[in-house]
Amino acid sequence: MERTPTGTPVGVDDPYAHAGRCDHLTSDGRCRYALERDGDDPAFAAERRAEDYDCVAADGDWRDCPQYRSTTDGRECRRCGLEEVRMAHDDTRPLLEEHHLSYGSAETTDGETTHEITVALCRWCHAKVHAGRARIDDDATPDTAALEAREARRSKEQAELGFQTAAERDGRAE
Repeated sequence: MERTPTGTPVGVDDPYAHAGRCDHLTSDGRCRYALERDGDDPAFAAERRAEDYDCVAADGDWRDCPQYRSTTDGRECRRCGLEEVRMAHDDTRPLLEEHHLSYGSAETTDGETTHEITVALCRWCHAKVHAGRARIDDDATPDTAALEAREARRSKEQAELGFQTAAERDGRAE
């Protein structure tokens, strides 16, 4: 199983099996990295410019592109399916966290460059994966505490949607 730089397990054998489309890939198949950040890797940008900015891996393997990056949208836990419920103007800890399957800009012992690949995991699944008790691709259901936290947030969200006049809030309503 792959491990983080500190040695804890990431929950998968092959991060690319869980990777999505590249964050730099535009809807028309071009490389946004080469278009917008040409100074960060001039050789890569020049190569893409010569190819009309076509994505290196749009039709191939993401491993072929030195700038590939796939980060999570953070909407639901990849392992158990728990959906995020964020509270505006509230400092409560999010239900979902970004979990790195692979860290970008690092060279492996065989000289290959790794890519940044992240998925969303709920706090409960995240802890289990890093403790080595679970894998990302396990057939899992949300933890009871996770469901309770989500429902508490949904209840609070619903309560905030209700309308009360100032008089009603202050107990002055007739």
